[in-house]
Amino acid sequence: MDDNQSLLFALDIGTRSVVGLVGQAEGGCIKLLASDREEHHTRAMLDGQIHDVQEVAGVLASVKARLEKATGPLTKVAVAAAGRALCTLRTTAELDTVSRGALSPEDERSLELAAIQAAQAELATSGAVPDPADYYCVGYSVVHFTLDGTRIKSLIGQRGKRSEIEVIATFLPRQVIDSLQSALQAVGLEMATLTLEPIAAINVLIPPTMRHLNLVLVDVGAGTSDVAITSGGSVIGYGMVPFAGDEITEAISQHFLLDFNVAETVKRQLGGKNKKVAFTDVLGMDHKLPVKDIIRAMTPKVVELAQAIAAEILALNTAPPQAVLLVGGGALTPLLPEALAQALDIPAARVAIRRPDSLEGITGIPASLCTPDAVTPLGILKLAGGHSLNFINILVDGRPIRLFNLSRLTVADALLAAGIDIRALRGRPGMGLTVTVNNQTKFIAGSHGTPGQVLLNGQPAKLSDSLNDQDVIAVTLGTDGTAPTPLLKDIVTEPEPLDIKVNGHDYQLQRPILVNGVPKTGDTVLRDRDQVDFSLTVTLGQALEQLGLTPEPAEYVYQINGAERSYKVWPKYTINNSAATADSLLMPGDAVEILKLPPPTLEEILGISGSNANSSVTVLFNGVSCTVPVNRHTILVNGHPAEAAEPALPGSVIELSSAPNRQPIISDVLLAANFDPRSLPAAGKITVLLNGLPTEYTAIVKNGDSVDIHIQEL
Repeated sequence: MDDNQSLLFALDIGTRSVVGLVGQAEGGCIKLLASDREEHHTRAMLDGQIHDVQEVAGVLASVKARLEKATGPLTKVAVAAAGRALCTLRTTAELDTVSRGALSPEDERSLELAAIQAAQAELATSGAVPDPADYYCVGYSVVHFTLDGTRIKSLIGQRGKRSEIEVIATFLPRQVIDSLQSALQAVGLEMATLTLEPIAAINVLIPPTMRHLNLVLVDVGAGTSDVAITSGGSVIGYGMVPFAGDEITEAISQHFLLDFNVAETVKRQLGGKNKKVAFTDVLGMDHKLPVKDIIRAMTPKVVELAQAIAAEILALNTAPPQAVLLVGGGALTPLLPEALAQALDIPAARVAIRRPDSLEGITGIPASLCTPDAVTPLGILKLAGGHSLNFINILVDGRPIRLFNLSRLTVADALLAAGIDIRALRGRPGMGLTVTVNNQTKFIAGSHGTPGQVLLNGQPAKLSDSLNDQDVIAVTLGTDGTAPTPLLKDIVTEPEPLDIKVNGHDYQLQRPILVNGVPKTGDTVLRDRDQVDFSLTVTLGQALEQLGLTPEPAEYVYQINGAERSYKVWPKYTINNSAATADSLLMPGDAVEILKLPPPTLEEILGISGSNANSSVTVLFNGVSCTVPVNRHTILVNGHPAEAAEPALPGSVIELSSAPNRQPIISDVLLAANFDPRSLPAAGKITVLLNGLPTEYTAIVKNGDSVDIHIQEL
């Protein structure tokens, strides 16, 4: 290009041929000054990918030399990468926004780039491409935003707990660019701008004013068929079918035993007015066959190509489009438009071959370029005349990064291409933890992260700042916050010690705090989901246990009716001289006494004491109340009679016998009243009265009866 930068040089390096165009920018349009075309001498490119750099460079040198004769030296060139290299993924990303307040453009941008990085991660594991490490994003479009489950157009200014995004991300391998770069450098050319072939084609045939229609542009080349789709005012997707004109040429070559170049020549003669085509096969035999016979032989491959293109269109568009525009040399393949219309189930008139007869923004197009295969090179030339580069070089932390400038490039695009996690710039807050204190849940937040910094050419920059060629970016990542390490004393106020006396000795009680059921000190570090329990009150039982003063019961052993029995006597307690139990609460200064009890009585160890031991009746004997047992127990201790109320000394041999249940009689009353018959006079008359009436010693008495003995001396 000349010094005034008005000359534009574009190269379309295709699988079959190289097309070079030189134009001049004039008043907002491009005037075409020169053009040249040359086919590859060998199959140096396959499916849009350079396989023989030196062979392709030789063709480029020839095209460049012929153009320079008309325009002067050419040093910078606009090129396009083949659409076959594209890989498109649809991914989502989420962002916790509960503590961010009103969302900013930076938040929205961060979420977009998080989705792109999610797409990169998916690309690395999906197996969709052979070497995902060499792919990077060249463009993406937002499908929709979601805030707390509701779809919205933009997150900026919104508030919510969780935001989500869905994007369509498109990736391109570095090797495509590297091979193009190598071929250009071999002929002394610098890659000034770079675009994608389907973008270049759609740029000239479907301007923004037509993109509200659901249109499909198919660039049928020699090695690939590139697909671009518009709808709703924008391009909604790009695709590629690794199946194009060379497959048709191969079908002719196989069927008629032809050299590939001969078969290509035969194919190109099928669309004209010729009724017969002459050729020589590899055996040296000459043929002259009707065109319809050759078309019939290749029809299955044409149908296969149409079905492959239709499948890609339906995969991207989910429904048949309104119309299909065919460009590229392969678009002239006989029966292809009809077969594609049938595969898409749309009217045949809705599939048309387009030629660049007249294009907005480009003038001086010669008749030689009014062909379907000239659409892409003209599109590359038109994009080369734009105000921004399509390809720029920058440095990120000292690493050279190439970026596709398909739209306004920002710092965020550079960080993404360099593999830097955008979210790492913010510094994540540390993970919080929860503890339960006396069944009440408490949340303890982690520390805030420290934000990082991005410098653009030495100055602080935002993710949304624009980039220019040769910019230098330096990145300092944010520091994540830390999880909290609270101490027990930070959560619970440790109760004051409790001073008491036990049996005259002074003690100081610590009121226990339990963590997961285990006593802990105030310096204990709490962990997530710990359970803390404590009480401000202390019972007598807890105090004695803490002091190690829990008394043991006194155990007594006896022989009762020939069997060994033991009996335990538990101590009793007083607090400030008042009876107490183990559940009694203690107060500061309380005096506790642990009382030792005497050995048990016979009635206690034999179980004959209390109201349930004997049933009895109460009578008046000689005017005095007397209790008469119904059951009469006989107790022998070490062979001697004993009363139930006597102490039972340890080691005693005790025998217990009981009379059967019966109604008490007068003689039982006398016995219960300890009446001694020997106290009666030797001579005298004794009368027993029951309720005032004379009776016998065997008369039955009942509760409340009155028994009297009258003595009459003779």
